Amino acid sequence: MDLTSILIWVAVGAVAGFIANAIKPNGFGTIGTVISGIIGSFLGGYLGNMLLGAGADADAGFNLTTILTAVVGALIFSFILGFVKSKT
Repeated sequence: MDLTSILIWVAVGAVAGFIANAIKPNGFGTIGTVISGIIGSFLGGYLGNMLLGAGADADAGFNLTTILTAVVGALIFSFILGFVKSKT
């Protein structure tokens, strides 16, 4: 994975974080939303590869598949964080 791929993941994750925050507000602020989206994009790509055999390809850049995968991952991550936050 080269620097360009990492930057694409960060950009896609940031966009996905804002989209996921619009769907389910997480209350983490701007930086928290971006970080949540980045972690969620990696989670979505991992789960997409594990469950469906196809996930977000970092070299593909911005396209519908990468954004949707990242948004789903960010939503899953947001629900997990909300669950953990409510238990503490």
